[in-house]
Amino acid sequence: MGSPRTRKRFGQHWLRSESVLQKILSAANIGFGDRILEIGPGAGALTAALVSSEATVVAVEIDRDLCRQLSDRFGSAPNFYLVEGDFLELDLPAALSQQAKSYDHPLPNKVVANIPYYITGPILEHLLGNLSAPNPCPYESIVLLVQREVAERIYARPGSRTFGALSVRLQYLAECELVCSVPAKAFQPPPKVESAVVKLTPRPLATPAQDPLFLEQLVKQGFASKRKMLRNNLKDTLDRDRLTATMTGLDISPEARAEDLGVAQWVALANQLVLEQGESGCK
Repeated sequence: MGSPRTRKRFGQHWLRSESVLQKILSAANIGFGDRILEIGPGAGALTAALVSSEATVVAVEIDRDLCRQLSDRFGSAPNFYLVEGDFLELDLPAALSQQAKSYDHPLPNKVVANIPYYITGPILEHLLGNLSAPNPCPYESIVLLVQREVAERIYARPGSRTFGALSVRLQYLAECELVCSVPAKAFQPPPKVESAVVKLTPRPLATPAQDPLFLEQLVKQGFASKRKMLRNNLKDTLDRDRLTATMTGLDISPEARAEDLGVAQWVALANQLVLEQGESGCK
């Protein structure tokens, strides 16, 4: 049977590479008792591998035609549950409670998915939360096939051209690593971009932000113009001389740009500024 036709409005490209599938499964480290959330199962190549594992698979698909095909193909599997709907709008617990086939497991603890590239940002925020409001029930791990340009920003290191606000946000919330690169020819039809598999392992930071909302705002303003020095990007909200003194006290160069600061330095800077604001407010 041939692959289902693709719909551009859903950003559909079917993964055809067995070697990439195996790398995804290896990174997910699926074991007995795991409950896997798959977002956008599409033609079911990854779904088939997940269903063959010992895990319970909850697949969320927005395309009605694909839902019928997935149901025909996997519906009889005791460990497969299909939810039709938009993942970003979905109340997953409520949707699972309405399943014709009784779902009597805890909610998914891992995510493994080839997600639509055009909504990567919203999906990441839905899964992880954000700096000021992390997901209160984090997944154990999240393995995603994404556009390579986005992957490079996710696991980028400070000082690199790809390190940006997204890097800070995600690395604050999770350990981020590259699993493998994926060429366009691994898909049918081939996308116009290269891809990569990333693994995100949510965890609390050893030294978290005292005021996460302030950190979120600071990072957004700091990366407003990557060519400018950080102190210039923040001059409209923070006194330049005071910021320079604070950065120097934290061993951060006053000439630094936003991408030069690692996550721990961003947190240290935000925490020190919050402390100084509190002290000045008590005088």
